[in-house]
Amino acid sequence: MSTTSEYFETLRGRSIAVIGMGVSNTPLIRMLLRAELKVTVCDKSPRERVEEQAAELESLGAKLRLGPDYLAKIHRFDVIFRTPGLSPNTPELKRTVEGGSKLTSEMELFFQLCPCRIIGVTGSDGKTTTTTLISEFLKEAGINVYLGGNIGKPLLPDVDGMTPEDAAVVELSSFQLMTMDRSPNVAVFTNLSPNHLDYHHTMEEYTEAKLNIFCHQKPEDRAVFNHDNDITRSLSKAAVGQTMLFSRKQRLEEGVYLRDSAIWLTNAMGSREVLPLDDIHIPGVHNIENYMAAIAAVDGIVPDKCVRAVAQRFTGVEHRIELVRELDGVKYYNDSIGTSPTRTMACLDSFDQKLIIIAGGYDKGVPFTQLGMAIVEKVKVLILTGDTAPAIKKAVEGAEGYAESGLKLIEADDLAAAVTAARNIAQAGDVVVLSPACAAFDRFKNFMERGKVFKQLVNEL
Repeated sequence: MSTTSEYFETLRGRSIAVIGMGVSNTPLIRMLLRAELKVTVCDKSPRERVEEQAAELESLGAKLRLGPDYLAKIHRFDVIFRTPGLSPNTPELKRTVEGGSKLTSEMELFFQLCPCRIIGVTGSDGKTTTTTLISEFLKEAGINVYLGGNIGKPLLPDVDGMTPEDAAVVELSSFQLMTMDRSPNVAVFTNLSPNHLDYHHTMEEYTEAKLNIFCHQKPEDRAVFNHDNDITRSLSKAAVGQTMLFSRKQRLEEGVYLRDSAIWLTNAMGSREVLPLDDIHIPGVHNIENYMAAIAAVDGIVPDKCVRAVAQRFTGVEHRIELVRELDGVKYYNDSIGTSPTRTMACLDSFDQKLIIIAGGYDKGVPFTQLGMAIVEKVKVLILTGDTAPAIKKAVEGAEGYAESGLKLIEADDLAAAVTAARNIAQAGDVVVLSPACAAFDRFKNFMERGKVFKQLVNEL
């Protein structure tokens, strides 16, 4: 099937449900309705919370099933488009699939219809920066690029305008990958550590979902893995296509690695220096790894001069160790993307001084033991807020060296109070960072909203 219209013709006469009317599914709903298909939109939000959007979709011909019983009659539909936020292991969905219904998603349909090369990026940390770098490298080389997926923009509405010469660069979450039966032409696996265990329940299920980034590849495809991460290094042995590893910690006989303060690449064509580290303007060793992953992804597609040109001007992605302002000699950084302990630990490693950190948020069921040890070593003041504040406090107080560390613990009722506390205690030369180590869902819609609120609070000081 080469076009969306041809695919939609196969749905004619069938009952269709779209679960969730969020960012990824709303454009899909509109496309289905424009094709004059019968669509029922199911969403757990009560009508009063989504009134404006509900009214618009009804005006286009959609039927709505809203509120807590939104899945009650899902078994009656022939084709069901799942929102990434709803696990396919939900009992209602499992029974529906067992009964013969087709369960799919906007992302799966995009992979089915996309006519151009797809470069997909997944991992526990570093996905968005790596995805953005790959996109910038390709654009610098004169390639028409479509950037989307979990990074915030659904690409299905653009698919009919794509040509084989274009490139689609897609960030893929474990939620999106769970039911994927196709893999991108170039798959990038940045790293893997415990995350989203509130959704996947076990590390095994989380890992299994991530495998779909490369396990459906063909021999001519490429898979990029982090050699320094024990899990991804082990998983690389199962890759079907060409494999390329990257390492910040050791030189590789083949792959991307550090040598003489530069990123080097060795392949069948020989060894070469690709990018001096001095050209990288975004802080943190984790961002060196992000560059390595991106360089491995575009080797043979993008000239090295394009990589260097991008590095020399790229200042990072919003909410990722983003400098908000300097006030009275104190620098304030927004790292709201720090939605897991490993992300916040990477943030701590990005500075060469002890920090004032604001942390805490939604509980994803991830342990904080390692984070507690890192905080004791690298933080002078820890300001805790959100649902996980007690758990992080317990991990810090139980960490070796806490008693003699001099670390000051402050608990705040909300983010505004946390910013005020940071302002009151910070002195010239200090660095204040919002890096919560947790998702934002306890108080905010997502990490972007949390970051924007933090920046507003800091700018109002």
